[in-house]
Amino acid sequence: MTKGTGMHRIGKWLLAMALLSVLVPAAAQSRLQRGKLQPLQDAYAAAIRWGDFETAWQLVDPAYQAEHPMTELEFERYQQVQISGYRDLTTSGGPDGTVERVVELRVINKHTMAERTMRYRERWRWDPEAKRWWLVVGLPDLWNGE
Repeated sequence: MTKGTGMHRIGKWLLAMALLSVLVPAAAQSRLQRGKLQPLQDAYAAAIRWGDFETAWQLVDPAYQAEHPMTELEFERYQQVQISGYRDLTTSGGPDGTVERVVELRVINKHTMAERTMRYRERWRWDPEAKRWWLVVGLPDLWNGE
């Protein structure tokens, strides 16, 4: 082995270690972030399932809340329905670091007792300052814009 070849290997090894020192904490942080997402998604699903839309609203991104404030009348409208099912269909990561989850909601109109099934797409983003996840799409539109 020549002196140049040995130095070249050491250089490659040092470069690999430097890259690992950057990538491993990022992967660990990602696992830590994902670990914080599931309990929030579970709490959100429970709040929706039990008709506690005010609590669910607290998990919505403050920027979204400021742009789309909810009125008392809008919260009262949610009292006209009951959620009889909330099922996670798919979860995927977005290129911008968000996590999207498609859920199936079973919605009962309390006045007509008619039940319907709809899909709702949640999108969650990590807030590095608050060190938590926020829902960035607001509460589900159970009336399809009507």
